[in-house]
Amino acid sequence: MNKIAFDNQRYIELQSQMIQKRIQQFDNKLYLEFGGKLFDDFHASRVLPGFEPDSKIKMLMSMKDKVEVLIVISANDIEKNKIRGDLGITYDQDVLRLIDAFNTIGLFVSHVVITQYASQKSVDVFKEKLKNLGIKTALHYPIEGYPVDVTNIVSDNGFGKNDYIETTRELVVITAPGPGSGKMATCLSQLYHDYKHGVKAGYAKFETFPIWNLSLKHPVNLAYEAATADLNDVNMIDPFHLEAYNIQTVNYNRDVEVFPVLNAIFERIQGKSPYKSPTDMGVNMAGYCIQDDDVACAASKNEILRRYYEALCNQRIEGKNSDEVNKIEMIMNQAGITKNDRPCVAAACKKAEITGAPAACIELNDGTLVTGKTTPLLGACSAALLNALKILGNINDDLPLISPSVIEPICRLKIDKLGNHNPRLHMDETLIALAISAQNNPLANHAVKQLEKLRGCEVHSSVILNAEDRNIFKKLKMNLTCEPQYQTKKYFHKK
Repeated sequence: MNKIAFDNQRYIELQSQMIQKRIQQFDNKLYLEFGGKLFDDFHASRVLPGFEPDSKIKMLMSMKDKVEVLIVISANDIEKNKIRGDLGITYDQDVLRLIDAFNTIGLFVSHVVITQYASQKSVDVFKEKLKNLGIKTALHYPIEGYPVDVTNIVSDNGFGKNDYIETTRELVVITAPGPGSGKMATCLSQLYHDYKHGVKAGYAKFETFPIWNLSLKHPVNLAYEAATADLNDVNMIDPFHLEAYNIQTVNYNRDVEVFPVLNAIFERIQGKSPYKSPTDMGVNMAGYCIQDDDVACAASKNEILRRYYEALCNQRIEGKNSDEVNKIEMIMNQAGITKNDRPCVAAACKKAEITGAPAACIELNDGTLVTGKTTPLLGACSAALLNALKILGNINDDLPLISPSVIEPICRLKIDKLGNHNPRLHMDETLIALAISAQNNPLANHAVKQLEKLRGCEVHSSVILNAEDRNIFKKLKMNLTCEPQYQTKKYFHKK
């Protein structure tokens, strides 16, 4: 069993109470900007074992009758067909996905806000699509001098140009497909219009990371820096909070840099800023719910190493420069770790060296290392998966889970009919073959029942894997890293 570092139920309770308190601080109207992921926050669940990926949604569901959602997307991102790397879909497609996700659980999405609108043709097409689907949209326009020229921003020529959404609920959640969508500007625009309509609403920010009441170099906060290395985010002591309260808290550079301007905008809209620091704006209670700091530290260090290998592979696949890799290496130094601290790495590479072919290693939750080698019928990851299921199910290693008579026809089909050059079974094909075998083979049936135990296990491959195998590891909730090299020396490699 994985050790637990985080009290998830306490988190939901404390977070709900904190947000309710912030709503009451204003005129029972709060715009809450959500940073990071509302759904499927797997980074948080990895660095804080016990944190459920849907915790923030559960928290909102506890007050769902008070919640209204605005989804923000930048017109520039629509125009550029910007893609979410984790999902492989464009930002405009993700808006529709998010609406479906919110609707499914009964959270009210009132509008899609399109920021930086300048009559882009592709944006007009998307806007018409939303209209045909019955989804309300609001348009926000580029503002000259944003965010520096406060006088122009907070005027009829600035926020005043934007469409005003007459929201109907106490808590207005502002979310987006990704960073740079214009969430903060949307909140501020709504505040401007609300005050003109006599509604003294407030603004707050929900960022899970960095955790403000952990130390600057705490591994949980370092893991956040590693996760955002491509964005050049840097954790730092909040100087405004230190000056105002003589208390050290952690924030990140972008919020600290923008705070003086943001404070001036608050003062111009509201007459007086409600906050003395970026930390004051936040409502995150995660730091109060860590129940085992040692477990959180160990999990976060492992996450840093996973991000390191991800950056190495991205550099190899996409030809990216080494800035991201260099930054994570510095973070590793600060955390006092090296790549040798990931046990499955050495085991996979040693197996590959011995066999002269790709290999993989799965580190089970009890620390057991299970390797797999490339065979004529199975890829290395498929072999490692079956070996792991045998160990988890106490199945004799000499007993086959899948008969060659099941595997061989699949291999022939791949070569003879589907035009593949590699007959070996990928992980998805292996699992299908295992499920078929389970109908008549009690051992295979027992092995299938062990799949749930793979959740949270660490995996390393001696080569970069294809999309099919990566996707299966993701679905099994296993944490994969790969050596930054391909199995072959070809110039073109399918992602």
